[in-house]
Amino acid sequence: MASGILIVDKPEGWTSMDVCAKLRGVFHERRIGHGGTLDPMATGVLPVFVGRATRAVEFAEKSDKEYIAGLKLGVITNTQDSSGEVLEERPVHVTREALESTLEQFRGDILQIPPMYSAIKINGKKLYELARKGREVERPARPVTIKALKLLEQQGEDLYTIKVRCTKGTYIRTLCHDVGQALGCGGCMASLRRTMAAGFTFKDARTLEELQSAPDPAALLMPVEELFVDRERLVLSPTSEKRVRNGMTAVLPNVNPGEYRVYARSGEFLALCQAKGGKLTTIKSFFEV
Repeated sequence: MASGILIVDKPEGWTSMDVCAKLRGVFHERRIGHGGTLDPMATGVLPVFVGRATRAVEFAEKSDKEYIAGLKLGVITNTQDSSGEVLEERPVHVTREALESTLEQFRGDILQIPPMYSAIKINGKKLYELARKGREVERPARPVTIKALKLLEQQGEDLYTIKVRCTKGTYIRTLCHDVGQALGCGGCMASLRRTMAAGFTFKDARTLEELQSAPDPAALLMPVEELFVDRERLVLSPTSEKRVRNGMTAVLPNVNPGEYRVYARSGEFLALCQAKGGKLTTIKSFFEV
């Protein structure tokens, strides 16, 4: 059975779930999930998890992301990106220096009010469903961290390219909208390409065309432990391996505290585990049962 991670270069116009649906047909596997939604207008790095590897989706979703976005000044839309209805257009008299200065306000820990056109639920209703009915509800601001924000180039009088590295839950279109508001001219996101997610970049990515034409698509899957390469590798004795396979705590008094990629002596990846106080407990298992 196919199991592993695939990094897809998501094409424009597809939802993340569209990609998963297509790959279910390619791999003949129902268990397929993705590690971080991309809007249809966005392209780029989409980690996809196949088979038993879907147990790792939650770890990819929590990871930092990196994007290159088009920032269009002078235009405010109902979706905060260029695909939406234009609500207002304003003249732009912004210098590159003024934009650079304004970007400084958005680096580090900030608060974002999620856009109405998002899948966040308020009182059990998805915001975009309410927005499509013309309704707007109050949304609490959420803390996010912009770890890096760089102005790359100016493509026109009112169009710039920015590079953003951020934590889970950051809306790049909201960032573009908020930057425009801070400048006084308004703004929206004109384009979006994700360049990194869960530690994977374009060098790892495959197009859907490549996957569909591959003689053996399963051969393109990366092992799920690639997601955890920043954790130290730990090989267990047969006795400790048996305890981990049975969901029990293994006693390892000489292992330092921390998270580990845990393997059997055969080389099989077993689990992501936590060592503390000389005891090893399983965070998530990945061996086939």
